[in-house]
Amino acid sequence: MLLAGDFGKAPATRCCSENGDQRKNIKEKSDINTAALVGNERVCEGTDNGDLPSYVAEFIEKEVGNDLKSLKKLDKLIEQMTEGKMQLEEQVLTVSSEIPKRIQSALKNAEESKQFLNHFLEQESHLFSSINSHLLTAQPWIEDLGAMINQIEEIERHLAYLKWISQIEELSDNIQQYLMTNNVLEAASTLVSMAELDIKLQESSCTHLLGFMRATVKFWHKILKDKLTSDFEEILAQLHWPFIAPPQSQTVGISRPASAPEIYSNLETLFCQLLKLQTSDELLTEPKQLPEKYSLPASPSVILPIQIMLTPLQKRFRYHFRGNRQTNVISKLEFSRGLMMLVLEKLAADIPCLLYDDSLFCHLVDEVLLFERELHSVHGYPSTFANCMHILSEETCFQRWLTVERKFALQKMDSMLSSEAAWISQYKDITDVDEMKVPDCAETFMTLLLVITDRYKNLPAASRKLQFLELQKDLVDDFRIRLTQVMKEETRASLGFRYCAILNAVNYISTVLADWADNVFFLQLQQAALEVFAENNTLSKLQLGQLASMESSVFDDMINLLERLKHDMLTRQVDHVFREVKDAAKLYKKERWLSLPSQSEQAVMSLSSSACPLLLTLRDRLLQLEQQLCFSLFKIFWQMLVEKLDIYIYQEIILANHFNEGGAAQLHFDMTRNLFPLFSHYCKRPENYFKHVKEACIVLNLNTGSALLLRDVLQSTSGQPPATAALNEVGIYKLAQQDVEILLNLRTSWPNTGK
Repeated sequence: MLLAGDFGKAPATRCCSENGDQRKNIKEKSDINTAALVGNERVCEGTDNGDLPSYVAEFIEKEVGNDLKSLKKLDKLIEQMTEGKMQLEEQVLTVSSEIPKRIQSALKNAEESKQFLNHFLEQESHLFSSINSHLLTAQPWIEDLGAMINQIEEIERHLAYLKWISQIEELSDNIQQYLMTNNVLEAASTLVSMAELDIKLQESSCTHLLGFMRATVKFWHKILKDKLTSDFEEILAQLHWPFIAPPQSQTVGISRPASAPEIYSNLETLFCQLLKLQTSDELLTEPKQLPEKYSLPASPSVILPIQIMLTPLQKRFRYHFRGNRQTNVISKLEFSRGLMMLVLEKLAADIPCLLYDDSLFCHLVDEVLLFERELHSVHGYPSTFANCMHILSEETCFQRWLTVERKFALQKMDSMLSSEAAWISQYKDITDVDEMKVPDCAETFMTLLLVITDRYKNLPAASRKLQFLELQKDLVDDFRIRLTQVMKEETRASLGFRYCAILNAVNYISTVLADWADNVFFLQLQQAALEVFAENNTLSKLQLGQLASMESSVFDDMINLLERLKHDMLTRQVDHVFREVKDAAKLYKKERWLSLPSQSEQAVMSLSSSACPLLLTLRDRLLQLEQQLCFSLFKIFWQMLVEKLDIYIYQEIILANHFNEGGAAQLHFDMTRNLFPLFSHYCKRPENYFKHVKEACIVLNLNTGSALLLRDVLQSTSGQPPATAALNEVGIYKLAQQDVEILLNLRTSWPNTGK
């Protein structure tokens, strides 16, 4: 289709003496051109619709109509149509002549590729035949060498076998010599070495060697164990072991032997010598274990001297508590249970009198909890029997307990936050312990929560435990609100010590709660809460599903609020430092990048003087916050800061300027040798966090030939895979193609190509 400009142009202005007819003809020709343009467009449109005759009739009716004077336009209209037709035919001929050339070029390239491929196939065939010939020639040598290697390996195995036997016999002879000279300690030490050899040989397939080794260890272990056991039991007998009577009666009834120091010295010596036999004893003795149905945890064997000391006690225990003895009566548990009932009756009678005296009631609860702990841990009272926790679980008493716990917890929180050392870490001088830089108030608060957990975890009913859990969550939320209030007072000094301490406290509490969420006790409470919520329909199906699948935890609400506060505080710190950095970078932004000397004109590259305030500010703030924030928080801080800094330098400094060769080299030096190394202490490859700046420096510092080639590729393959490959080849992965083209246009050191 012809362009509008080809039809609509008026003829050039002639001399001023044109008559009216000429101007009229010009106007008519312009109208005809316009009509021809519209006509051509509508012809195409009519042809597409398959209604050409009707369109032609309509066109003539419109242009000529009933006015016979309009027929004089036909010649000019036909002339314009003919001219348009010729131009279209020329375009078709041009395209038709170019296509065979392209096809011929493609065929030529294919033929060349085919020739290369045939050449490579010939080379491959030649190499294949050469390799096969070489393998056939070397095959006899390989077989001979393989046989010799097998013989050598067999001899080496025999030699190693003999060395093991020799070593075992040498250790056995040494033990015999030590026993002949009554050097039991050295004999026992040598037996330890022999037992360690036995352990090393466990993976060997030499069954006869293993049997010989085990028999030798067993032989000497029995001799040494019998001798030392006899001597040890004799010493214990002199000390009147086991001590059955109370200490007072022993002191009165038995006089202290005159040779007591010597006896104790011999006891210590024999004890240490028996300990030497522990390795071989564990190797030879099968440990006694209860049936697997009890699911007892794995535990190490009792050491040999203690086993010997327990022997008389085991005899007494078996005598009294096995068989048909009168002392072996299971109902004796009823005695302790009967005593407990008396305690419960007394407790139930006294509690109503103490409910409204906070001090006495708290003292009573403390004593009950201590009594319960000792009853179960020391005396082995079964948890399934009635105990004092059932009394404390009674509704009136329990609600009073909850109220008092809340009251004293809030008082403790007031005290810890008003303390002079509230924001100072207890372990500030111990680097290994103070990794999280936890202020004293946060650690004291979490200890308070932990103590509360220990106090209620033995309650018999899950519903009561859940009420205490809600109390803990309320306390966490209250403490978070208090931290937020203190933080708002410190907002103007967001890099100050107290602000950082608050941030460390928030992070510590969130971390500990996340750890507690995986604790078995709180997982059991989560399951109990799931059952309660399901019965009361207080949660949606999605929330119930998340609780059931352990995707969420009982502390999720608190953790989310703390994490939001942490993010807000970190963002405020990052913004503060970023503002300071931007102020310090004002001179650097105005650097004359267009007129800087090239690298070849300088003896040594040095940092731009205008970049010094920027880097000094950045360095000082990083050092300050590294000392004040815990590791995890500081890592988040510097990564957030680097992200903003990368965008700022890229947009406000690089894209806002043009660079000659010296300017680009200076920018690259400032970034790679000065800015990036500031963060090398925190990560191995800091340049990977400055992707925009790093890749912009690459583009600006490409040599002229590579830059020209890259620009041509980008212009010829816009958005195509070859463009991406070309960018990747020079190290560009982050920047888009349009960004690279903009950066290339910022270069001023282009050669004069005459265009």
